[in-house]
Amino acid sequence: MDDRYKIALETVAKINEAGSKRIEDAVGAIAPDFHRLIMSFAYGDINSRPALDLKSREIATIAALTAMANARPQLEAHIVGGLSVGLTREEIVEIIMQMAVYAGVPASLNGMMAARAAFATVDGTAKKKPAQD
Repeated sequence: MDDRYKIALETVAKINEAGSKRIEDAVGAIAPDFHRLIMSFAYGDINSRPALDLKSREIATIAALTAMANARPQLEAHIVGGLSVGLTREEIVEIIMQMAVYAGVPASLNGMMAARAAFATVDGTAKKKPAQD
């Protein structure tokens, strides 16, 4: 295991280790190196840098993913990650509301639905999706 990947795994363990594992499981069969590559870059090279703490990084990530409006699974994972590094639900809601000004109401509304789902996941009240063939 190279140092970048080791640092990545240590960093992601503080944010959302379960989310990282889901990515690894999802892509492992078709692209086994992809998880290592994205983790090494995102968490080994970027998120582990000392200039910002993990809470600040999750604020930026939640804002960016909300503004993108097309990355709901990643937004939900980072909302869970935000809670893991000390953001409150109220702060997360405010971050998403702020994006209504800069990314538009539809993007912000989609973000709120992602927050609702992420909060339900954390609370253990998320509805299971039916299996698909």
